[in-house]
Amino acid sequence: MPETATQLNNQIEIPIIENKRQPNYGDIHRTQLYLMDAIKFLDSLPQEPIFDLVVTSPPYNIGKEYEQQMPLSEYIKWQEKIIRKIYVRLKDTGSICWQVGNYVENGSITPLDIELSPVFKKLNMHLRNRIIWHFGHGLHNHNRFSGRYEVVMWYTKTDNYTFNLDEVRIPAKYPGKRSYRGENKGKLSGNPRGKNPEDVWDIPNVKGNHVEKTVHPCQFPVGLIERLVLSMTNEGDLVFDPFSGVASSGVAALLHNRIYWGCEIMDNYIQIGKQRLEETRSGIIKYRPYNKPIYDAKSSKLSQIPDEWKDGGDN
Repeated sequence: MPETATQLNNQIEIPIIENKRQPNYGDIHRTQLYLMDAIKFLDSLPQEPIFDLVVTSPPYNIGKEYEQQMPLSEYIKWQEKIIRKIYVRLKDTGSICWQVGNYVENGSITPLDIELSPVFKKLNMHLRNRIIWHFGHGLHNHNRFSGRYEVVMWYTKTDNYTFNLDEVRIPAKYPGKRSYRGENKGKLSGNPRGKNPEDVWDIPNVKGNHVEKTVHPCQFPVGLIERLVLSMTNEGDLVFDPFSGVASSGVAALLHNRIYWGCEIMDNYIQIGKQRLEETRSGIIKYRPYNKPIYDAKSSKLSQIPDEWKDGGDN
């Protein structure tokens, strides 16, 4: 029998399964971390529907410590291999959220969502949204405009997919607006629970003194995943991340009483992830909620123009 949300939260110890031939598939109702390659892990699972939501940010093939850089064509083939293995293990009501940025070579960018789109099309998956994740911090470029967004590709396996809009509604801009014609003339036109969030999300990335910062150089913000978990799964559902890093997607899942499986090849990341998941279960995790208002930089003294610049200085 599936465990209740309360029972899930009472299980503090998160097991790490290391390079076993067979993961402990019998514990499908328990959060687990797997220290192994994603392909090896997926190959060890039955070819049957398991996952309710797969959400991840795969390596961008730009030479980070956790990846081996390869020609772009080989990278796309590698990603396709993993996506196909996930597809056969995704429930008909399930979703895949593949969060990507740009592949950069000699100063020229290649948007990875464009390169990966044909992979999902070949599987006849349905693109529901191309969510723009906008953030405020990053490197400043000198030969092109500074990049400040990445993309979440949300695909479903069928038309009968889980989508809990009421769980993620946001305050309406004009809640007092009324219909001005038709049979509902004079009646309030909005929803008392709020409006549907747009497909452009302003969520700070994990840089500098962000409350979630760890040693991971490209860390998922928990808030980016929270809205996906709340809208695309129900309590007790299984969320899987094949490139789990320090388990930010797992934190989002456990915060809302979902089960989580994370797969990672870096031992130090998975140890940090384990600690963060156990802190989440214990109620002491530090994170930035998805619905926290964006800080207004104009309120900072640093936003004031320095005296040296007021006279047209060029320092």
